[in-house]
Amino acid sequence: MKYGFVIDNRKCIGCHACTTACKSEHDVPIGVNRTWVKQVEKGSFPDTRRLFSVLRCNQCTDAPCVTICPTESLYIRKDGIVDFDKDRCIACKSCMQACPYDALYIDPETSTAAKCNYCAHRIDLGLEPACVNVCPEEAIISGDMENPDSTIADLLARYDVKTRKPEKNTIPNVFYIDADDVSLIPSYSEPTKDTLWSSQQHGVGHFAKEAEKLSFSNTDLIEELVKINGGFEKDGKTIKSPKTVEVLMDNTKAKNVYTTPNKGILWAWEVSAYVWTKAIATGVILLITIATITGIIVSDTELYISISVALIFLTLTGILLIKDLDQPKRFLYVLLRPHWSSWLVKGGYAITVFGGLLTLLGLSLFMNWTDLIVPLLCLTGLTAILVSVYTAFLFAQAKGRDFWQAPTLSFHMLVHSFMAGSATLLLLFSIFNPSCTWYSFLKNTLLISIIINLIILSIEIFGSHKSVDTIKVVSMISKGRYKKMFWFGAVLTGNLIPIALLILNQNINMILALTSIIILIGIYITEHIWVEAPQRITLS
Repeated sequence: MKYGFVIDNRKCIGCHACTTACKSEHDVPIGVNRTWVKQVEKGSFPDTRRLFSVLRCNQCTDAPCVTICPTESLYIRKDGIVDFDKDRCIACKSCMQACPYDALYIDPETSTAAKCNYCAHRIDLGLEPACVNVCPEEAIISGDMENPDSTIADLLARYDVKTRKPEKNTIPNVFYIDADDVSLIPSYSEPTKDTLWSSQQHGVGHFAKEAEKLSFSNTDLIEELVKINGGFEKDGKTIKSPKTVEVLMDNTKAKNVYTTPNKGILWAWEVSAYVWTKAIATGVILLITIATITGIIVSDTELYISISVALIFLTLTGILLIKDLDQPKRFLYVLLRPHWSSWLVKGGYAITVFGGLLTLLGLSLFMNWTDLIVPLLCLTGLTAILVSVYTAFLFAQAKGRDFWQAPTLSFHMLVHSFMAGSATLLLLFSIFNPSCTWYSFLKNTLLISIIINLIILSIEIFGSHKSVDTIKVVSMISKGRYKKMFWFGAVLTGNLIPIALLILNQNINMILALTSIIILIGIYITEHIWVEAPQRITLS
């Protein structure tokens, strides 16, 4: 048994009865939707038409929201329905980032995640979903797709159907008959700010920290596709002419006039800051570990300072993680009710183990257990590597955000740990007059890390990007709303100026301290851009 939906676009009249029935059945608050009707206007007067598409959770066979959920609040039933348990939800918003279809939201009344669950309570009673019952044109068909005698199985056998974003490999189970790509693919229709429903475009549903909407011209997008990739891929062919691409896409005059409200920036400054504090905590220990293994003399004072700094910034990391939850009182569910497929759980345990090892290392130093210090330091250093990069794997589970799928992201975060660690230690030790060997080690490590970081940034920005959403994000960063922050804050201030200062400066003085400070600022700016920019891409 496997339940699914067929949406017959030949019949849909855009009456929104399904949306209303869904809201009534589940008492869905104003400003958020489990089911909604997207409206797109296509063409130029007088040759225009309005397209309607019913959008909702796609009840995916390989549901990324289930994979990333740290507490098994989201789960797949035996009949294929993706359901949720709000009593287990910690409102980390990971599921919202993982869903490519913009199907989840944070309920403003319960502060937990919610979505279409196929009216599972009605299915258990032998009834159809509320939206199916109320549709006046029978444009929504539900049923068991594996039952050959069902209406939905017959429709799937007789008609060519489309799904939303099949390239995500989620195996969606909502199918569309006679669907137009400009309605199903968000990047094929330009968002408009001034419509009858303009008030819904300002983050009503999530009460988000920032609910600003990106306006991106499809003409600009076509130029980027051709410029960056040498063409636009369609049906296995690469078209290099912008004019030809524009005709084939047939979307430059499509306008998105109504969809579900924009949920804003789900992971805001707290996540950017936690990535930054985590980089400092892990980087400091990585540097001390490498120095010890390579025979560089590290005094007990320097070791005490490093352990203390790591514990302080690791504690800040935990505080920021908890603060970002909409259900902060449930943060222990990550450890006590773990779903091991989620990198949020693996990261939570890694941070816990890292904190325990740091504490034990400090205790060993205090108690003068000399035989334990080096083995513990090596084990703590290995754990620091996992803690520094796990967020990259968590972001990779967020399939809704293409920019985060970059294979370089784990290296990006590891290099930032080395940069942040060496900059922090140089800043602290500049007042303690460390040995020349220790100073040279930190300075050289920082210089090499910055150079590697610039190489990684170049690959991330100027490398080949096949995803339309990734190209949009890269354009935003390099020449859009984030260009000043990126070029002047991240690249110039955070990388190029420090390289010059490190090469020219030969002594430990205020210049060195200033260099360390601006590097740390540059790292935060970079992480802030990398976290926030991909979230400005609309998913529906």
